[in-house]
Amino acid sequence: MSASGGNKAIIAAFLANMGIAITKFIAWGFSGSSSMLAEGVHSVADSGNQLLLLLGGKRAKKVADKDHPFGYGRVRYVYAFIVAVVLFSVGGVFSVYEGVSKIQDPHALEVWWLPILILTIAIVLESFSLRTAIHESRPHKGSLSWFQFIRRSKAPELPVVLMEDVAALLGLVIAFIGVGLTVLTGNGLFDGISTVAIGVLLIVVAFVVGMEVKSLLVGEGPAKKTPPRSRRQS
Repeated sequence: MSASGGNKAIIAAFLANMGIAITKFIAWGFSGSSSMLAEGVHSVADSGNQLLLLLGGKRAKKVADKDHPFGYGRVRYVYAFIVAVVLFSVGGVFSVYEGVSKIQDPHALEVWWLPILILTIAIVLESFSLRTAIHESRPHKGSLSWFQFIRRSKAPELPVVLMEDVAALLGLVIAFIGVGLTVLTGNGLFDGISTVAIGVLLIVVAFVVGMEVKSLLVGEGPAKKTPPRSRRQS
């Protein structure tokens, strides 16, 4: 993977997440939607994750020295693993907590059109971020399927960004459905349920990211190729 390619996708994701986070918190402040609060925290966590990936990639380029004769290449895996931990602890657990609180004390939304507008804009921005990550990943993916690319890639940046962007887009769609149902019915229960669903989604993605990066961190080798069939003896 070229550093410029990976960094371009990470920077695009960081800028998108920061812009989206600000608008989500504004919408939460005016509407009181727990889905918007959970999505705002999700975007802040994602932004921090992108910074960690950039920092890890930069430190991995350091030249080997006396204390680290084999270089710093695996530092990028350490930072990618931290990404999974942050995504789980900050995004997933907080979202589930907020969702349960909203389910226990549901209330209608104020200024209902604002979160709908913000979520629509966020879905568009996140789609562009995902499109950039897909574009930057294609040269490295080759003939592999996307699942195989994520499973076999030995550079964590692009697979992590891809999974984060997919999770973010799914989270936005879930939030849109939850807020929309709350607006239509006047029942805040749907807002709480969607918030819990967002938290569960983040936890699942964090688990997948953590497991994939862990295999790289401990030095798992490339996937074994299927041995060629032996010729039939005459």
